[in-house]
Amino acid sequence: MDDRRTVLKDSDVLVVGDRIEAVGPNLPVPDGTVEVDASGGIVMPGMIDTHRHLWQTAMRGYGADWTLTQYFVWYYLEHGKEFRPQDVYAGNLLGAIEALDAGVTTTVDWSHGLQTVEHAEAAVDALEEVPGRFVFGYGNIHAGPWEWTASPDFRSFVERRMPRSEMLGLQLAFDVTGDPAFPEKAAFEVARELGVGVTTHAGVWGATNDNGIRLMHEHGFMTPETVYVHAATLSTDSYQRIAATGGHASVSSESESSCGQGYPSSWSLRAHGIPISLSMDTSVWWSGDLFSAMRATLSSDRTREHHEAHAKGDTVTNIALRAEEVVAWATRGGAKALGLDRLVGSLEAGKRADVVLIKNDASPVMFPLLNPYGHIAFQAQRADVHTVLVNGKVVKHEHRLVDTGLARARTAVEETVEHLRATLGEEAWQAGMNPEIPESKVLDNPYMYTEYADASTHTK
Repeated sequence: MDDRRTVLKDSDVLVVGDRIEAVGPNLPVPDGTVEVDASGGIVMPGMIDTHRHLWQTAMRGYGADWTLTQYFVWYYLEHGKEFRPQDVYAGNLLGAIEALDAGVTTTVDWSHGLQTVEHAEAAVDALEEVPGRFVFGYGNIHAGPWEWTASPDFRSFVERRMPRSEMLGLQLAFDVTGDPAFPEKAAFEVARELGVGVTTHAGVWGATNDNGIRLMHEHGFMTPETVYVHAATLSTDSYQRIAATGGHASVSSESESSCGQGYPSSWSLRAHGIPISLSMDTSVWWSGDLFSAMRATLSSDRTREHHEAHAKGDTVTNIALRAEEVVAWATRGGAKALGLDRLVGSLEAGKRADVVLIKNDASPVMFPLLNPYGHIAFQAQRADVHTVLVNGKVVKHEHRLVDTGLARARTAVEETVEHLRATLGEEAWQAGMNPEIPESKVLDNPYMYTEYADASTHTK
């Protein structure tokens, strides 16, 4: 995944310490080197997920049939506040381990359930226990970003727990409602003062729209460090503003296709030259691996291309979006979005050794191996992840995780599920899988910390 997208056959990757020493055929092997036989497999850079709500992993699959509105009802309006710090810890621990198991070596923890600093402490405790690379997206859906970013407790937390190391970075995670008063300005100013980027759900039907993009642009807060998650229901004007300011998008095609943020945005983003990364969003709904993300993105983008052509009476004879492009989005795209491209995202001498081996001699799907990009995007799955290195450390080998605390995660998650079921009551717990939609103006505004409501997505 270098700039030339070089594919090397019958070649070696030599890792010394935490770095890639060399890549090429017939490399000399230093004495004492541990050798991993990758024959019949594909060695690739670790994948990078730029938007995953790890704290919700403890509820894996619970919302399989939710719409986005039902997600808002459960987490934003009703039961999200029932999560204790230890429940955020449990979800983060399991979700972080799950990412490594699927060959995702860098994950943005879009942690918007941090009601208190104690919740944030627990979230970071979990991340530090897992030998992965993480970016902590600090957020709180229960309070205005202009409030929690101004809190002395938040500032103290950043000073104590956010060392800006290569293994744990920081973003501020909040959304912009489009309120003309632009109260989010104060939170952007804090991000600028701290020297960190902002990750924001933008272009989400019924929640965030073009007004938020315009306000960010007019006040000078659209920067190359800004990541726009989903970006699915924006106008040409908004896409042009993102492109002109060097922003990056995080596409969650499984999410956008299923729950209603808007049509998956890669087709529109490509048309405007906006750099793309991939993400899985949340395991409360979907799978937690980027193989699914690559397939869903290829499927939705190609569907749109065919659909647009058919509407004009044309036929697509050569597909625009190639498999190699989505593999790039799953690796280099994420690295560039997070400002980590000098460290990770490709297998090149000098970069950190975040390396994944796709190999499964027991699978009939792993041969013949003719097109490595197509194989990764359409054939491989998490069960085919043979070995994973993060910063030179083996965290998975021969299809089994190594010293990642899975038993501890199981116990923690069981306690969280028991707590939620007991707190909600069995009737509410069962009903929550298909929650009723309250008749309330809140549906025009899922953000309970503000009275502002934008009815632009609702016909009268």
